[in-house]
Amino acid sequence: MDAKERAVSALVQSNKRVALLVAAGVAVLGLGLGYKYLRRPEGGEEEEEEEEEEALVRVGVVSRLLVHPLKSGTAVSVTRAECQELGLRFGELQDRHWLVVTEDGHMVTGRQEPRLVLVSLTCEGGHVRLSGPEMEELRFPVKQPDGPVMDCRVFGADIQGRDCGDEASRWLTRYLGEGKTFRLVHYEPAMKGRRPEEGESGFPPYQVAYPDVAPVMLLSEASVKDLSSKLETDVTVERFRPNIVIGDCEAFEEDSWEELQIGSVRLQRVMSCGRCIFTTVDPETGIINRKEPLETLKSYRLCKPSEKHLYKSSPLFGQLHAVKRTGILQVGDVVFKVSR
Repeated sequence: MDAKERAVSALVQSNKRVALLVAAGVAVLGLGLGYKYLRRPEGGEEEEEEEEEEALVRVGVVSRLLVHPLKSGTAVSVTRAECQELGLRFGELQDRHWLVVTEDGHMVTGRQEPRLVLVSLTCEGGHVRLSGPEMEELRFPVKQPDGPVMDCRVFGADIQGRDCGDEASRWLTRYLGEGKTFRLVHYEPAMKGRRPEEGESGFPPYQVAYPDVAPVMLLSEASVKDLSSKLETDVTVERFRPNIVIGDCEAFEEDSWEELQIGSVRLQRVMSCGRCIFTTVDPETGIINRKEPLETLKSYRLCKPSEKHLYKSSPLFGQLHAVKRTGILQVGDVVFKVSR
């Protein structure tokens, strides 16, 4: 066989091998497609992953809505509020969006200055109204574009606030009368919120303005009544500063509600609310007794040993929630637990 014949023979053998490889590939593809279509249900549509079904179980009703515009200040009771990612809003009032600070920006609350609970901050016609016992009412614009932005510290975390001016500072300094200067700051929409440490539920990160931990705090009337039954003097819900008060449920039933639907609003539990010395401030007088109801709460509302890293020795009273879906809340809304 000459060189030309050998070349032709090699080419033929090579083509045969290519043809065999192509045929094998087509066969494998055919088997794969056949398996795919054999698995298709009637109607020719491919199987889709079934969505997790939800059931809504009625657990109570909204009996009160409370907005606390000034951190540690007097609550504003409303019948309807927007539930936004940063908490409740009623008109120009947003929950815990005003904060008293020292000159160097450190937060001041009712823990250090109990009489703050008697300070009322409301808004009307684009103006803030600040009032308190034996003090003349002070009015100033909500928007302070020329005011400096202060770097503040809230529970060790950095957050900004717009200084509300020297008049507000003098008013607070005179009212608190501690021989030091206080200033009032306002959290504005363009500012960056705080990201609290991850709570018990592992819910994705969320932001807050000046609340301790979460945008929404929820508490039942029955839990407050249960606590009062163990005290010499009854306590009111205002002492515990919730945003949403729930009626028509059992005491501490709110502890088990991981996800809630109220109207169009969806709330996700983050963790229980660990209580501190602030609960011993009387919201009617601004007097701190440093004992009750905190001591009684510690006698029966401590966390499980496995949760000590979260709550330490703080008793648990109320539940903290993040906002999964915003919307409108109204007194009288039915509260549903989301069950899966």
